[in-house]
Amino acid sequence: MLEKEGLNIEKVIGEFEELTKNAVEVQRETLKRILEENGETEYLRSLGLRGRVDPGSFKSCVPLITHKDIEPYIQRIADGDSSPILTRKPVTKISLSSGTTQGKPKYLLFSEELVHSTMQIYRISYAFRNREFPIEPGKALQFIYSSKQFVTKGGLIATTATTNVYRSEQFKSTMKDIQSQSCSPFEVIFGPDFHQSLYCHLLCGLIYSDEVRFVSSTFAHSIVHAFRTFEEIWEELCNDIRGGVLSSRITIPSIREAVSSLLSPNPTLADSIYEKCVSLSNWYGVIPELWPNARYVYGIMTGSMEPYLKKLRHYAGNLPLVSAEYGASEGWIGTSVDPKLPPELTTFAVLPDIGYFEFIPLKPKVEARELETSDSHAELEPVGLTEVQVGKEYEIVVTNFAGLYRYRLGDVVKVAGFHNSTPKLKFVCRRNLLLSINIDKNTEKDLQLAVEEASKLLAAEKLDLVDFTSQADMSTDPGHYVIFWELSADNAPKDVLQSCCDCLDRALIDAGYVGSRKIKSIGPLELRIVRGGTFQKILHHFLGLGAAVSQFKTPRCVGPANANVSQILCDNCIESFFSNAYY
Repeated sequence: MLEKEGLNIEKVIGEFEELTKNAVEVQRETLKRILEENGETEYLRSLGLRGRVDPGSFKSCVPLITHKDIEPYIQRIADGDSSPILTRKPVTKISLSSGTTQGKPKYLLFSEELVHSTMQIYRISYAFRNREFPIEPGKALQFIYSSKQFVTKGGLIATTATTNVYRSEQFKSTMKDIQSQSCSPFEVIFGPDFHQSLYCHLLCGLIYSDEVRFVSSTFAHSIVHAFRTFEEIWEELCNDIRGGVLSSRITIPSIREAVSSLLSPNPTLADSIYEKCVSLSNWYGVIPELWPNARYVYGIMTGSMEPYLKKLRHYAGNLPLVSAEYGASEGWIGTSVDPKLPPELTTFAVLPDIGYFEFIPLKPKVEARELETSDSHAELEPVGLTEVQVGKEYEIVVTNFAGLYRYRLGDVVKVAGFHNSTPKLKFVCRRNLLLSINIDKNTEKDLQLAVEEASKLLAAEKLDLVDFTSQADMSTDPGHYVIFWELSADNAPKDVLQSCCDCLDRALIDAGYVGSRKIKSIGPLELRIVRGGTFQKILHHFLGLGAAVSQFKTPRCVGPANANVSQILCDNCIESFFSNAYY
């Protein structure tokens, strides 16, 4: 084992194996601990549990809820009510979701238990990764960022969940345990300007280029964005290293002082970086070229991150892409125990002691030929963690120590198998991200598959799809779908874009959509091309609202709640095409 002073890999994996061998009993004990801890809270007392902690009583008394059901309770806490409303322990911090789905961040309670579970899952994930990809002690090139924070009416600090974690002492200790401290000083991670932090992440990574063991970020999108930026600024980074003087673009004193202390004139390193960059063909394999001792690229790469995999593989060259843990702002779910699997095949083994989990069975979507007017994702009664069936789809329901009880997470997953007695989940989509006009229900995954199929037509023109989103346009009669594309260049042939538009329309095979197109209750799909940089404007919009880059996900469906995003897209539209697909 490499871990003489750090993490004991085999011990961590052994403990996980024991934990997952009897998931039924672990789940029962986890629910008991949650209810014993919080049974006297206002919320649970009002539901008539009367001290009972068994799963049967819990399910009969406590209803399934969504965020809007507990929002008033969380708001009272944020406004200063210190009584035990949702948790017995006093709440000192509020976590904010990214806000990209609903147009505004959700308030959630943050607790030390969440920090503990985060560190637990970090250690387990690292242990499985390091068993497959052993690395010597070194550094990690991590594109991680904090977000703005503010104080609520009741005096609680509110910021993103990732920032709450990054600021904890447990996080700093765990990073030491797994012997992969960030190249960047904490002043860079917690810098108030994302652009200056990104520049310094890249610079620090180059300074420690021989010590970097892996490259990571919370989301694949952030890594792709970092290296798109690198393509534009690499010569300036070389100049900083050659002269040992930090660029004048870094104006924040704390960042400038911290990074300057790492710099000294190094013409040899600068020349080496310069020669490698000019020799690369279209930046293919830039990561292993500049960081020769990196073993893999790591981050969340499933779900809405899958569209960025093509570009990420281009930058990563022959380095493996390893999917990170599965969780949400509300809490963690599971970790990958098969890190060698490509992201598209990654599954996540649920940690049975990290929360109490239920799963709402979902009926599979019908084929286009089986048109029906009922909801194809109709609900059934939830089942327990070990009662799920391989091959079936479910919506996850979470109960945890952070004041969530039978909370519908909104994630749709498919059970791919079991690790011991705990299920391995494959993320499918967010349930509430739907393109819908009448009986049609196209999910984020449906949209993604259609975009992947249509974007293949761009390859012959040597064009890349930078990013995309969609909306259901009800301003026309009948309403129609609008797909927004940003391309790597603004000179795509019109006939190719028209073919892409037709392909998008044909590739959406949801029964309700196909039937509605046939009877003309939904109009032809529209493809709008937006100018370069449009999706960066959307990112900056959310950053201005207090979102963190490390939590940012491009909204795949822009609804009424995201009116400002819709306006950005419309203002930057440069071409529009309507489908000629025959129905």
